[in-house]
Amino acid sequence: MKVLVVDDDVVSRMVLMHLIDSCGKFDIVEAEDGADAWRQLQDGLRPAICFCDLRMPHMSGMELLQHVKSHADLAGVPFVLVTSASDKDTLQEATQAGASGYIVKPFQAEQVRVHLAGFLDQAAGGSCHLAEDTAATLRRLGINAERLLVYLNGFRNQLAAASGDLDALLAAGSQQDARARIDRLHAGCVTLGLEGAAAALKGFAPGRLSNESVQAVLADVMRAVDQQAELVRTSTIGGPAS
Repeated sequence: MKVLVVDDDVVSRMVLMHLIDSCGKFDIVEAEDGADAWRQLQDGLRPAICFCDLRMPHMSGMELLQHVKSHADLAGVPFVLVTSASDKDTLQEATQAGASGYIVKPFQAEQVRVHLAGFLDQAAGGSCHLAEDTAATLRRLGINAERLLVYLNGFRNQLAAASGDLDALLAAGSQQDARARIDRLHAGCVTLGLEGAAAALKGFAPGRLSNESVQAVLADVMRAVDQQAELVRTSTIGGPAS
């Protein structure tokens, strides 16, 4: 999974890349300023998320953000601004422009990890599955493992149907209906204890959704459902009968 890091300061760029790499196995692509990043994006680069410095020569982070959000295929990419500024006006402007968040220099590892939370399952190649403990899910729902497997299988079928439905909705320009459908899927993830998948579905930035980014997240959610089902099947813990 590709992560784009944009910063004209080499040291800051290297530090941020190191922190991202420490969170999982990401394919990190770097750009030396906004103009360089925009050239790569125009050439076909499609990152899952972008971390971008706010103040740069040639093209600022805010300018790059505006370009990205006005591009149909890129508008859904989460865009995290990197800044040393903490004034409310700057952060409000970034939010209004479509930024999904920000991190403040000097970087903290947890700041970076929060923005990558929805992608950690994919980055870890399946070795890090972010979900509620299966025993806790069984207790919370008051069901047994067999019933939870039924729920997970049903939710997977719901995701498969949603993939085609969302494709059609986005092709028709029905952004509001698409977001409503994604919200329902998010609720399903929360109910089933799929914490990483829920974060991914909640991670879409304000603005226009792109079908490419939506389908990529749905694929990750399906993978999380499969992993959770496997954990349930291999667990010897049973819950109360439903």
